[in-house]
Amino acid sequence: MSEIVPDRGLLLRNVRFLDGHDVSGAAGDATELFDVLVRDGVIVSIRPAGHGIDEAGDQASMPVADADDRWAIPGLWDCHTHFTQWSATFGRLDLLPARSAHEAMDMLRDYLAARRAQAGRASQPNGLNPNVFVVGMRFRHSLWADDEQPTLAAIDAVSGDQPVALSSADMHCGWVNSAAARRLGVHVGESGLVGELEWFDAYCKLDNAPGAAEETMRLLREAERDAAGKGVVGVRDYEMAENIDTWTRRFAAGIDGLRVEAGVYPERLRAAIDAGWRTGMELPGSRGLGRVGSMKLISDGSLNTRSAYCSTPYSGITPPTYGTLSYTPEQIEDYMRLATDHGFTIACHAIGDEANTIVLDAAAATGARGSIEHAQMLKTADIPRFAALGLTASIQPQHAMDDRDVITRFWAHPAGIPYAFRALHDAGVPLRMGSDAPVAPLDPWLAVSAAVFGTESSDREPFQPEQCLDVRTALTASTAVGRDRPAPGDPADLVLLDRDPYAIRTPEDMRAMPSAVAATMLAGRWTHGRL
Repeated sequence: MSEIVPDRGLLLRNVRFLDGHDVSGAAGDATELFDVLVRDGVIVSIRPAGHGIDEAGDQASMPVADADDRWAIPGLWDCHTHFTQWSATFGRLDLLPARSAHEAMDMLRDYLAARRAQAGRASQPNGLNPNVFVVGMRFRHSLWADDEQPTLAAIDAVSGDQPVALSSADMHCGWVNSAAARRLGVHVGESGLVGELEWFDAYCKLDNAPGAAEETMRLLREAERDAAGKGVVGVRDYEMAENIDTWTRRFAAGIDGLRVEAGVYPERLRAAIDAGWRTGMELPGSRGLGRVGSMKLISDGSLNTRSAYCSTPYSGITPPTYGTLSYTPEQIEDYMRLATDHGFTIACHAIGDEANTIVLDAAAATGARGSIEHAQMLKTADIPRFAALGLTASIQPQHAMDDRDVITRFWAHPAGIPYAFRALHDAGVPLRMGSDAPVAPLDPWLAVSAAVFGTESSDREPFQPEQCLDVRTALTASTAVGRDRPAPGDPADLVLLDRDPYAIRTPEDMRAMPSAVAATMLAGRWTHGRL
C-alpha cells in the first residue's frame, strides 16, 4: 500500500456531492463544485471550487489532484465480515453455482484434477498434498432437492484419501470426507455434515494447516485490493479467531489497506478484559486504522441449516424443529453483562424471531449497547424495542435475495416479519449494512441494490417491496459517518464516483457500481485509482 499523504496535505479539486447541497445543508446548484483540503489523514475544509487553497499553507508544495467533476462520498464500510474466510474465497473452490450435490461433486472432481495437473510445474506449484486440506466454500444445500443432499459416500468417492472440507454458504455447517474428519477430530454420519459449534471449531483448524499462513497473507492483500476497488475503506471483522492479536500482527506485516474493527468472541472475552482491552481502543502499530470491536456472540443458528431459533416450527420438516440456541438465555445475559461492565459493546447474532426476543430481553436486563446482527425475522412487538434500547440493527440485505426461496420453503408460516428493513427504519432504529462475507460477497453496492430494489433482476418481482429502503438510507447505512456527504473533521476516507447512484433506476445498474469507482482514499492516501 502507498504511504500516508505527508503533512503538507492534499488539495482535491472539483468534486461534487450527490444532492447538490453544500456541507452546511443549504441548497445549492446540483452542478456546484467544491475543493476538499486533506491534511494528516483528516478533511480540514470543504469550500467552493477555487477557494480551497486558502488554508493550504505552502501553495508551491501542496499536492493537487483534480477530481474532474466526479461525485465524492464518504468511504464505504462492510459492517459484518469474516475477513479471513472471505479472503480465502480468492483461492478456494467456490461451490455457490452448484444446484445439487451431484453438481457440487462434479465441481470438486474437476478442481482436484486441475490441482493434480499443476503438480511439478514451477509456475504452478500448488498441486495436491495429502497432508494439506482442500477447502471449498459456499454450497447451498438448503435449495437442493431432498434426493440431492450431501452424503459421505459421495464426497469420499470423489476425493479418496485427500482431506477435503467444504463450508456451507452460511458457514453454519461443513461437508467433509472421511480423511478430513479424521484429521479434524470430528464424527460424521452418512450425510458427511458437521453442524454448528462443532463446525466452527473444526473450520478454525484449517487455517493452521501447513503452508496456510503464507497463503493467507497473499489472499488478504488481494481481498483488500478488491475491497478498495469497490470503494470500501473499512470492515468489522467477526472472524472466529483471536482477532486482536491477529490484526496487530497483520498491521505490522503491512496489511493496512482497510480500517478494521476486530470483534471478540465470548470465550475470549475474559482474556481480552484481563489484557486491558475495551471497544474502541487502537490496535498497536495500526496508525489508527485498527481498533478493538464489539463482543460477537452467536445466539442461534441459521435459516439455511434450519437452526435459527424460532417461536413456530419450520415448515416441511419432520420431526418438527424450532431451531436451536447456541447459548442458554442465562448465558447470553451473563456474557452481555460481562461485556457491558468492562467497556465492550455487543454485536449479537440473532436470526430467528425467538432468538431476537431473547437477545433483546438480555440487552434490556444488562443495559448492553451495540448491535443485533442479522435480525432476519422479528416479531412485530420487538421492532420498536431496538430503538428503545439504543441498539443498531446490523442487516445484510443480499441475504434476503439469497434466502427468498428458502423462506418460502422453511418459513412458510412465520410468526414474525422476515427482513423487516423498512419497518426497522420507520421505527427509528439505526441501520448498519454489511455482507457477512463470505456468505455474500464483500460489496456494499450489492447490499444497497438489494435493500433498494428488493430483487437482483429487473425480470423478477421485488421480494417484500414494502420493506425496501430509499437509496439515501441504504447508502448512508454503508458508511461509518452515517451521511452521504463528507464534512470537515471527518477522516479523509473518500470515494470518487463516475456515476451518481441516486440516478440509478435498475438493480443491474446498482450492482455494476464498482465499475464507476474511480478512486478510493483511506486516511488521506489512495488505495485504489490515482488521479
